[in-house]
Amino acid sequence: MRIKPTILLISLLLLSLLLGSCGPKETPAPTATPTIVPTITPTATPSVPLAILVVPADMDQTQSNLYQTTVYDLAQAAGYRFQVRNTLTAADLEPALKIVVILPPDPGLVALAASAPQAQFLAVNIPGVTPGGNVSVIGSQSRPDLAGFLFGYISAMITAEDDYRIGMILPQGDPNAQVAFAAFKNGMIYYCGLCPKTLYYFDIYGNSLEYPQSVGIPADEKVELYPAYANLLVDKKVAMVYVYPTIATNELLTAIGTNGIISIGDVTPNPRPLYWTASLQPDVAKAIQAAWPDLLAGRGGLTFNPPFALTDVDPAILTPGKQRLAEQLLADLLAGRINIGLQP
Repeated sequence: MRIKPTILLISLLLLSLLLGSCGPKETPAPTATPTIVPTITPTATPSVPLAILVVPADMDQTQSNLYQTTVYDLAQAAGYRFQVRNTLTAADLEPALKIVVILPPDPGLVALAASAPQAQFLAVNIPGVTPGGNVSVIGSQSRPDLAGFLFGYISAMITAEDDYRIGMILPQGDPNAQVAFAAFKNGMIYYCGLCPKTLYYFDIYGNSLEYPQSVGIPADEKVELYPAYANLLVDKKVAMVYVYPTIATNELLTAIGTNGIISIGDVTPNPRPLYWTASLQPDVAKAIQAAWPDLLAGRGGLTFNPPFALTDVDPAILTPGKQRLAEQLLADLLAGRINIGLQP
């Protein structure tokens, strides 16, 4: 039988297709393995700046709390961490330390400051520490003229109904004490004008007494004999006395209070005697607040003189209204609006 050419052609094409499908299959290209990119750990955020307050463990708790609250509030406002320590060592000087406020005793501040140049140190009344480099100081400001004038004013105000029978007990031969007494008299006059002279008070010798009176303790007197000088105040009919700080022993102040005499002075004694009116102390908390902007800015080697403030006021003696008058006078004195009346 004869095969037609058309059918033969179709058969050959089909055979060719069939043979091609049975050949080796093409190997597919391998899938690429993804590259693993290592995760980069971000740089750690720098530690929060640190402020440290160093206060002695035996400090009066009220004062300690005041300093802690003051520095804590300042640190919080600046976004700083805050720590309180009773002493400071080189191990405490971490890199994030920025501000240190130190009260006596001295922990070796100069050496510590040199070991932490990134920090500012503020020494509060630490003897022997002078400003320089990253060390600033709050000094102990002595103003016998200001204290004397203010205490004369307060004493006259309190004894106005008692014939202004005020006085001062002071060390003999001390020029600063003499300045304080002159200012004390001027403070009395500032309150009451010429203060009417009372000619019906007499000492044990029959001499008329004018006020303010003064009692001097000899420089070579034994300290244990100081209380006897309270009797001289009684003899001089003194109702209120300013006790100069260098002779203000607890025994003398106790004897003064026991005799019913009101007292006032620079430093509050411990224990507090009878009839202690108030004290006049440098306001260290305000000085720290004033120094803080410079400490934050990294400015060191500065000196800050604290203002003064009435402290430990007995409201039964210096009533709130009289205290406001005294504080206004103090503000005027500090601002230079009142002439204390002493020759420079």
